Formats: sequence, structure tokens, C-alpha cells
Amino acid sequence: MERRTRAQLLDLGSQLRQRVPHSEHATWTKELRTADPLQLLRRQEQGRVPELLPLRYSRMAASPFAFYRGSAAAMASDLARAPATGVNVQACGDAHAENFGAYASPERNVVYDVNDFDETLPAPWELDVKRLAASLVLGGREAGLDDSSARAQAEIAARAYSGALASHLEMTTIDIHYSHLEGDSYLATIGDPKVRDTVQEYLDKARRRTNQQAMRKWTEVRNGALRFREEPPILQRLTDQEMERLHDRYNSYRQTLQVNRRRLLEQYRFRDAAHRVVGVGSVGLRSYVLLLEGRGEPDPLFIQLKQAVSSVLTPFWGPSGYSTHGERVVAGQRIMQAASDPLLGWETVDGDFYVRQLRDMKGPSTYSEELSVLESGAALVGATLARSHSRSVDPSLLVGYLGQGDSFAAAIVEFASDYADQAERDYAEFVGAIKNGSFPTAG
Repeated sequence: MERRTRAQLLDLGSQLRQRVPHSEHATWTKELRTADPLQLLRRQEQGRVPELLPLRYSRMAASPFAFYRGSAAAMASDLARAPATGVNVQACGDAHAENFGAYASPERNVVYDVNDFDETLPAPWELDVKRLAASLVLGGREAGLDDSSARAQAEIAARAYSGALASHLEMTTIDIHYSHLEGDSYLATIGDPKVRDTVQEYLDKARRRTNQQAMRKWTEVRNGALRFREEPPILQRLTDQEMERLHDRYNSYRQTLQVNRRRLLEQYRFRDAAHRVVGVGSVGLRSYVLLLEGRGEPDPLFIQLKQAVSSVLTPFWGPSGYSTHGERVVAGQRIMQAASDPLLGWETVDGDFYVRQLRDMKGPSTYSEELSVLESGAALVGATLARSHSRSVDPSLLVGYLGQGDSFAAAIVEFASDYADQAERDYAEFVGAIKNGSFPTAG
């Protein structure tokens, strides 16, 4: 089948705008909801470690934004009936603002991109844009912004998304595929001293988050050998039987890597393993950290095996087509990122897991209260999401739909504000359920 030209795709996008006007994206009402978000939380308990559920709920109870982070299933359900153009991308599925960040490229440069893919699946591009925009409004409110300034974060991100897509029109397919943002290059474009200083501090912290730092933080020498330091329930060593099983998983994972990566890992020895709790929404899923040692002393390498379950998008947009959820996550990550962890892989010895380096210049999770920093960050994540989407759909189609005016951004702002209100109401209901004993919490 002959591919459409750029002009044809722009025209097709414009036609889609006639079928699904921008204004239709503005509306959120509770009447669109088909499932109780708290009941969805209950359903997600299945398959999780029961002893860790109180910790999960405690983390979600910290704020409306924290609750929003842990309730991606509720938003997926809510948006299943929302207006959509029918254009699918490789969606992140959980594109809230905290799921973007820095990490080391294979060339050892600090790059910035989407960095969480547990829910990734081919799905409507609007899902990611709306989840990102609502998260920025909630994050702005948490930072103490007034309503107008919090709404402005969503507008900035939506405009940046549209602008970045438009900038891709003149790029070749291969240039889009390789397009990425290096931290130092981004730093050089910043004029505001406060923003520049904040970004510099963030990059410095990312560069310090290495295997050596993790070794000092998480391990100790026992009987002459480097071993994990127990910090229950966050970090707990395994039984000998569990350790043996995890070693089998590690060996299975290595077979999913390119031969040069397998050769690299052959120079390391499996030394210890522990269960380590991470994130908010992921708490309760099985997540292991392995300690490997190379030829030097000390020469640690930390690898994470994280349980992969069905995406929250699957009930509405179908299965991924991959045989395991671990492979689904890895494939989605490689599609959306220009530069991915070279040790990214999966394994299927006992359930579905994906595997990656645990600490390799990954930027810390931070949220500024400085308005100029927030605005710069909103623009950054909006443009980053557009770049990720452009790798799985021709940007001409989306540019044709978005057009040159402000109507799409205006609609996204209205949706984001209304949905942030809804998330706050859901959070209040969740806190009430905790108080009446329906959801256990830690401590």
C-alpha cells in the first residue's frame, strides 16, 4: 500500500478535526464514569503482596497528587468513553509529570525522556496528553499555586506538545527516531538563572546516582562479603530458596539481551538479592534488586527485576500482542525512547518481569515550588511526550488535527482543571475510606 504524503496526512488530520472538534476534549463530568475508582483499587490488590498494601495506601494518602499517581486504572476507565480521533500511538499509559526524568544513555550522557512504561500499550494519543495535563494542574496546586497559575501549567504543556510536533514536520524519519534531549544541551538553552540553577542541580544529582552511591546506601560488608543491608519493609533480603529462584530468573533474562550485553554481564558475578519496594502505584508488586560484582573492588552493578502485570489500558484498547507483559513493557520503552537502558530485558521463569539497571544516573523525583521552574518543566514534559509519540505515528497527522490556533490547548486546560477537581474528590473519598477502616495503612 502506498504511503500517504505529508500534505495528505496534514489534510487527513484536518478532516479528523471536523469529526472530533477540539472543544470535545474539554469536557469531564462524573456521569462519564463507569467504574468506582476505589473498587478499581481493590481489584488491583489481586496478585500483590498483601503485607505491602498498607504501605501502598499510605503513600497514596499523602496528597491528591500522590493518589492520582497510584490510580492510573481509574483514569484509564474514565477516558475509555472520552472523545478520541482514533489515532493510536505507542502510549505511555501513565504519563503523569513524575514519570519523566533523566537517566544515562548507552553513551554515558544524561538524557531526558519518559521513563516509566508499566502501562504502555498502543492507545489513543489523547490519553497521555490528558493524564499529563491533569497531573500538572494537581502538581501546581500542591506547590501552592493559585488556580490560574496551576491551570497555566496544563496550557504550557499542551502548547509545547503541539509546537514540538510541528517542529518534526521538516525532519526525516530517521532524524525523528534518533531525536533526544541531552541534559547539557537543554541547560545551554535556558536563560532564566533560577531555572538554569535548578536544572544544573538536578543534573548534578543525577550524575551522582551511580552504582557506587547505591553500594554505600544499600549494602554492608558481612563476613568479608558485600551484602544488602536490611531495611524492612523497604529492603528485605531473600531466603536461600528465593535467592536460587531469582538467580534462575536472572539467567533467563540474560538470554533476552543482545550478545554484546550478555558478554558484559558474564564479567559479573551474582552476589546477593533482596526485595525492594518502589514507587506509589507499584507498591505490592514484586520488585527485586540484584547485587552483581565485577572484576574490580568494589565493582558493583545493581539490577532490578520488576513484576509486570496487565496494563490498565488493556480492558479498553486490547492486548499488546506480546507473549508476556515483561516484553510488552520493554518493547514499549524501546519504541518511545531514542536511547534506552542497554541492559533492558525481560524474563518469564516465574511470572512476568522486566529487568533494567536500578541506579544509572536516574534523576531524583523532585517538584519545585518556584513558578518559573514549574513553567519550564511543563514545557519540557509536553515537548518530550510529543517526541515520544512521533516515533510511532507520523507527526503530520497530529499536526493537521491540532492546527495552528489555541483551541486544543484551551480544551485541554478545561479538561485538566475539571479532572484535577475530580481527583481531589476521589482522594477525599479515599481518605474517608481509610478512616473507616476500608483501606489499611502503614504505621
